[in-house]
Amino acid sequence: MLNNRTVHLINLGLKDYKEVWDYQEELFAKSLKAKREAKPISNSLILCEHPHVFTLGKSGSDKNLLVTEQWLKLAGVAFHKINRGGDITYHGPGQTVGYPIIDLEQFNMGIHDYIFALEEVIIRTLKEYSIISERLEGSTGVWLDIHNHAKVRKICAIGVRASRYVTMHGFALNVNSDLNYFQKIIPCGIPDKKVTSIQSELGVDVDIENVNALLLLYFAEVFRAEIIK
Repeated sequence: MLNNRTVHLINLGLKDYKEVWDYQEELFAKSLKAKREAKPISNSLILCEHPHVFTLGKSGSDKNLLVTEQWLKLAGVAFHKINRGGDITYHGPGQTVGYPIIDLEQFNMGIHDYIFALEEVIIRTLKEYSIISERLEGSTGVWLDIHNHAKVRKICAIGVRASRYVTMHGFALNVNSDLNYFQKIIPCGIPDKKVTSIQSELGVDVDIENVNALLLLYFAEVFRAEIIK
């Protein structure tokens, strides 16, 4: 089968987490079925924002949620235990979330290469805002000031699921996120690391559509993909 590096962009705007998760599962299942039948797979990249929600990965601990069910209800914050890797994180307005449902074999990648590539997309995007970010050894995602223990902070979380080299879930980049919500959890289960956003680093609101445009540019560059809108 010839490599298919075409990726269809699906921009959903602000959308309920569970609805998007169900949609991912639908695309994921279709891709796995096609792959089992040796048929072409349609690669997709979902971009969206979510209303306030905490999600807990399959290897995470309930203890990293620091609020009660009553607090969640009164604050209007959803909570879902999900089937990605990683621990607990927050999604909300002002955060751009990307869910690639792609066949890694079409991109000549293993799962570690894939996570490295997602991190690279974020690193190149942040550089456009004069934010120097890096990988942190032993932790996924994208970080700032990794050599200063007192200042190290995460700006982008990454958590994925893969089966037969088909992926789902993805990355969450804090653009104009309300960082107060991260104080209600132990982000990614790491108690001594802070969380930041582009807005927090620059001191001004950032146009999230411009961020998305850069993410698409560098996704195409890093993955050597053709993105169809």
